[in-house]
Amino acid sequence: MSLWIPVTIAAASFQTVRFMLQKSLSSVKLSAAGATFARFAYSMPLAVAGLFVALHITGASLPPLGGVFWLYAVIGGTAQILATICVVALFKQRNFAVGITFKKTEVIQTAIVGFLVLGDSVSRGALIAILLGLMAVLLLSKTPGGGGAWWRHLTNRASQLGLGSGVLFAFSAVSYRGASLQLGDIDAWFRALITLAAVVTFQFVSMGLWLLWRDRAELRAVWQTRSTGVFVGLTSLGGSFCWFWAFTLQNAAYVKALGQVELIFSLMASILFFRETITRREIAGMLLLGVSILALMLAI
Repeated sequence: MSLWIPVTIAAASFQTVRFMLQKSLSSVKLSAAGATFARFAYSMPLAVAGLFVALHITGASLPPLGGVFWLYAVIGGTAQILATICVVALFKQRNFAVGITFKKTEVIQTAIVGFLVLGDSVSRGALIAILLGLMAVLLLSKTPGGGGAWWRHLTNRASQLGLGSGVLFAFSAVSYRGASLQLGDIDAWFRALITLAAVVTFQFVSMGLWLLWRDRAELRAVWQTRSTGVFVGLTSLGGSFCWFWAFTLQNAAYVKALGQVELIFSLMASILFFRETITRREIAGMLLLGVSILALMLAI
């Protein structure tokens, strides 16, 4: 089994646990920008500390971080900030399911952006698997009472936030892969750790300065939630490192496609931990998504 496969599954697992923690912490009240900043604020010190520990243990030195590396890092980091704000804002929309449906098109968008920016190609078999996965997430995202067919909601705010976040997440994934590939011939995990530390530091500083200028009260609110935010930061760090590592090893579109296994993990968590019911549509979506993931691994 190629290394990127278990690394991607680990990333999806970390991300599922992070969302479980955030769902459990329903008493925490932050704005979209504050909730986004909290993720970076509590993971940045851990990412930088992890890089220093790795440098000390291995005796390695940092490779040159050239202009192209920082260009990719800033584009990816900014796109992720804006995408996360879109998703947090999407949570507050009445027609949430419609927006999430469009957000899930990020896999196809990542394949397109990866081809245009990095020249990453997708095989015919993998493309079929990705389209099967898209059908599965559309099936999973369509909830009862969602207000009709998803294509009738192209102009509402929820669909705009969903599509916008999908495009932005696609650019962030491809940019992170582009940044890590600029670091030369060193171990993939080391490239991932360097890229992660650089990106999260940029995100922490840029968002921190913005909130210091525009909304200092939100900075205080982020600090007041530190007792719970630390655990979100830990799971966020684990997930981010694994995503970066996987992007270093493989085409970002393939990573995103396999990463949809997170939906299956989330439904399992919904049943086992939150005691929520599961519908026949969700079972069908899980089965179709499982078939698409298996087809993807066989096609590569």
